Amino acid sequence: MSDPLPFDPVHEAARNWAKHFGDDPVPSMAAVTSIMRVQQILLARLNDTLKPFDLTFPRYEALMLLFYSRKGALPLGKMGDRLQVHRTSVTNIIDGLERSGFVTREPHERDRRTTLAALTDKGRQTAAQATEVLNEMHFGTEPLAKEELDAVTRTLHRLRADADGFD
Repeated sequence: MSDPLPFDPVHEAARNWAKHFGDDPVPSMAAVTSIMRVQQILLARLNDTLKPFDLTFPRYEALMLLFYSRKGALPLGKMGDRLQVHRTSVTNIIDGLERSGFVTREPHERDRRTTLAALTDKGRQTAAQATEVLNEMHFGTEPLAKEELDAVTRTLHRLRADADGFD
């Protein structure tokens, strides 16, 4: 970890933004900058935690999608939709999980054009073990309390619903 900063960079950016562009855009800029920085912090914490399991957070998300599926297998296209990532990203994620022995690629039983990612026993065990560790460390969200986490989720719900089209 780097040395502590003597100031809050988002606050400083907001101050400069207001000076150059007025007060109106400051809340949007500060919120987006804060969200992006927190995303970097959380991704680094989660990837560090998952490294001993030979996982990254995107691979963990895909592994858990298979873990919770009825048959432990899903078409790659459906995985991309549910993970909200491009098909190329799904292919790269599954390549990594396959190299680690967590999934196999299998042909679809009825559609020869479709490839399934299928969870292996090793993948199921790894998913369970990694989840236990992530739960213990509250997915890297400390020092936030439950009420704060609930507030963040509620606050961001409208933006996600608007973009993703759900109610």
